[in-house]
Amino acid sequence: MSIRTPEKITNVYGNKIRYLDYNSSNSKKSETLLLLHGIGASAERWSEVIPFFYDHFRLIVPDIVGFGYSDKPTVEYNMSFFVKFLEEFLNKLGVKITSIGGSSFGGLIAAEYAIKYSNMVNKLVLVSPAGTMKTSTKTLEEYILASLYPTYDNVWRAFINMAYDPKTVTEQTIEEFINRMKLPNAKYAFMSTMLGIRNTTNLSSRLAKILSPTMIIWGLQDYMIPVKYADDYRVIPNSNLEVIPECGHTPFTEKPAVFSKIALDFLT
Repeated sequence: MSIRTPEKITNVYGNKIRYLDYNSSNSKKSETLLLLHGIGASAERWSEVIPFFYDHFRLIVPDIVGFGYSDKPTVEYNMSFFVKFLEEFLNKLGVKITSIGGSSFGGLIAAEYAIKYSNMVNKLVLVSPAGTMKTSTKTLEEYILASLYPTYDNVWRAFINMAYDPKTVTEQTIEEFINRMKLPNAKYAFMSTMLGIRNTTNLSSRLAKILSPTMIIWGLQDYMIPVKYADDYRVIPNSNLEVIPECGHTPFTEKPAVFSKIALDFLT
């Protein structure tokens, strides 16, 4: 299926935000699905699963403030900042209620947003969500190194070790990451966000406040945020966990068909 990439720009608190908006003019697709990428990534990270979701939802995929080709203001990138950004971003687009899919750091934002605005979130799909891991992993440290020193070798090593199957890591993925991390303020936004994730407090106790039905999806061979941390998110009252074998940190890039079937069965 050939799907045009509908790139748009909006302004959130004085910051230019780039986003992709599929089916926004199609009134038949009344339900909205917002997809939030991980740290250091951009909206394109979800491109493999867009064809699976396209016929079912209005899909909104932003470059989260501080990342991709959105503005990167010199602010403290903590979770309250991201939740406030997300509220205003959806308000600008006229979206009252949405389902949210979030990967890693994007999963943490989705969870924090659902805690604060439970009546505005239909369903949640959390993919290897961050926020409860208190110690680092070698794979995460390699990714941080790649963001600060985005040489080809550093970025290649980080992405290969994040994935189960090296063949799923493309030259384009590596080149786009290098280009993004060379943008003004990109490294600052990345490290400030890392600090914001680390300083997330009492998340396990607050997750129980999420009222939205939640699907948690994890790769069995996720060495960035190991699958054992899925237990922390199971405190969400109406939640289920699906673990995908032979899969690393981003199931939607490594196993797009498997991931999409789990997500769609749940969302629809």
